[in-house]
Amino acid sequence: MPATNRFVLASSTLRPIFEPPKRGDAELKYSRSPRLCVFAVKMTKAILLDIEGTTTPIDFVHKKLFPFASARMAEFIRENFDFLKGEIRQLVEEHTEFKDSDDLYANEPDSVSTYLTHLIKIDRKSTPLKSIQGKIWQAGYESGELRSEIFDDVPPAFRKWQAMGRTIAIYSSGSVLAQKLLFKYTDHGDLTPFISAYFDTTTGGKKESESYRKIAAELALQPQEILFLSDVLAELDAAKGVGLQTVLSIRKGNATVVSEHGHKSIESFDQVPD
Repeated sequence: MPATNRFVLASSTLRPIFEPPKRGDAELKYSRSPRLCVFAVKMTKAILLDIEGTTTPIDFVHKKLFPFASARMAEFIRENFDFLKGEIRQLVEEHTEFKDSDDLYANEPDSVSTYLTHLIKIDRKSTPLKSIQGKIWQAGYESGELRSEIFDDVPPAFRKWQAMGRTIAIYSSGSVLAQKLLFKYTDHGDLTPFISAYFDTTTGGKKESESYRKIAAELALQPQEILFLSDVLAELDAAKGVGLQTVLSIRKGNATVVSEHGHKSIESFDQVPD
């Protein structure tokens, strides 16, 4: 049974069944009885965050990270071809699944790099592409060529949530390696000590409800105990479909969304409810 605190109101007497939490989102629910209502407090135990358009400006991803990987793709594939057999095998499977018109010859490094560059241009959420991009970015971060841009309200929110005992987790189409690098090498310092878990497309697609069910299980929490923030409505819809709390991230540079979308919205992490 979910850890929900309940108060029974009968004959103007408020009687707690057990001690209420100090934090949580509250909502009033009425029973069938005209003299009875239930006050339920939902605890938020984990914050699950998208990256692009939520913690990080979209322009940083599309105008710095993607071009950085594209410019180095051919050389990286040629030099590491023998160590990328797993990713290349996945690429061939995806190529068949999506029936791409672009040719892909798995035994030719130049063909592989050309196809990967094409996937970057169309922003395909490809697991093998994201794995290879992460490895290219690793060299850039470690050499100092890359430094992640993080919205100014993110670090203080991380400190606040950690002090409140909330788990902070990341769910992005970028590989777990890329996620860890992005939060380690930021313009606000190393933020990885605040983050307890990372999830990528090996868990499942971000627009698939089952992915969020798996994440809840991995975090050992009920779905309703997790608050998910993203700038993509389809992702929020999928998460909400299995019971997660959802918040739309509205940041400068994000795509315009329809006004009626069924989710709370914020423009800064300062506005995330306690």
